[in-house]
Amino acid sequence: MPRPGRPAPDFDLPLAGVGDRRLRLRDLRGRPVVLLFFPFAFSPGCCNEVEAFTAHYDAFAARGAEVVGISTDSPFALQAWAERYRVPFPLASDYNRRVIRTYGVAIVRWGLGPFADRAVFVLDERGLVRWTWRAPDLGYLPDPREVLGHLAASTP
Repeated sequence: MPRPGRPAPDFDLPLAGVGDRRLRLRDLRGRPVVLLFFPFAFSPGCCNEVEAFTAHYDAFAARGAEVVGISTDSPFALQAWAERYRVPFPLASDYNRRVIRTYGVAIVRWGLGPFADRAVFVLDERGLVRWTWRAPDLGYLPDPREVLGHLAASTP
């Protein structure tokens, strides 16, 4: 798991939807980034999580931060989920599970997986990890207000 003060590992992932749209972490340099790893689109906990971050999205945008959701769901499932829940931030598909392994958040449960554990990484404008959070159990959700507080503390 990348530690605070260290560079966040770069990645290049397909975005939700159809086509060749991709998200490269290096392209987000110059602004703070919040990476939200979540297990499964359409699962109750993940729906609650995305609704909470959607409700606080304007506060993240006001700080110049880019919020990015990442799961192992397909781009098509993520697109349907984004439309259903009106997700204002990009959702990226780590269907090959390389990024969840690189970030140390790959888990196996209930005979499924690996899939993403629930985790948050706050990156500064240089791409350095400034704060991390990982759920002690899948039932725990990150608090967007806490993430905003760490975002404010880690950016000028």
